[in-house]
Amino acid sequence: MNYRHSFHAGNFADLLKHALVLWLVKTRQGAGPLTVFDTHAGSGLYDLSGDGTRSREAEAGVARLMTAEGRTPLMDALAAEVAAINPDGGVRYYPGSPLLIADALKDGGRYVGFELNPPVRAMLAEALAGRSNAQAREGDGYAAVVADAAKVRGPLVLIDPPFEKPDDYVRSAETAIAVVKRDPTATVAIWTPLKDLETFDGFIRRLQGKAGPTLVAEARLRPLTNPMKMNGCALVVVNPPDGTQAAANEVCGWVAGALGETGGRAEVWTF
Repeated sequence: MNYRHSFHAGNFADLLKHALVLWLVKTRQGAGPLTVFDTHAGSGLYDLSGDGTRSREAEAGVARLMTAEGRTPLMDALAAEVAAINPDGGVRYYPGSPLLIADALKDGGRYVGFELNPPVRAMLAEALAGRSNAQAREGDGYAAVVADAAKVRGPLVLIDPPFEKPDDYVRSAETAIAVVKRDPTATVAIWTPLKDLETFDGFIRRLQGKAGPTLVAEARLRPLTNPMKMNGCALVVVNPPDGTQAAANEVCGWVAGALGETGGRAEVWTF
């Protein structure tokens, strides 16, 4: 599965991930300044009139969010960020995790985004320009984040790989385990696609008993019967703060209910 994000920006998976990540940032910084590390930051800002027009996934995701009635509070919060970056109306631009996180951090908070692809890292730096609390670094986020996260107390780590390499599931799990082993007060959020249960179950088994209390927030647009399609997605949160279950039920329930097909559903569970 090649997940080039410019083709998929603003889709249902982004809505789930970003609504929950925004909530995690705002909740975790309640105790004081928060440092957030992002292992696969991407370019930070996406023009949906470009690659996104080929996949049309944003039409079934953020475009529907912005016109939906009866949005929940956490979906409203994300919609407000999208509206702010499109002051002329419409949904031409979609903010990635770097912009959403950097703009949500309070005084003293810090965002560090890693990007392995040099041209994309340059776009990330441009997108973050003017935000003194945010930094774009070139490099392998998996390799860098464990040492960097150990230098601060209680960071939030977002692991959001493109899943274009066969070891992304393994490295995501191993990175999360390493981060919380060094700092049990850290929170790690891992985004994964849901294509088939076998792949996802294998990923979960790698975390069980090694990474601390974990919450799994799933939204399935359809039954997991076709492993060639992204049938849903999940945000797996290691060391979730209080209130995560309610937040995940709200976000996953909205995504599955508003954007799902027949057989779509939301599941939130812990281990």
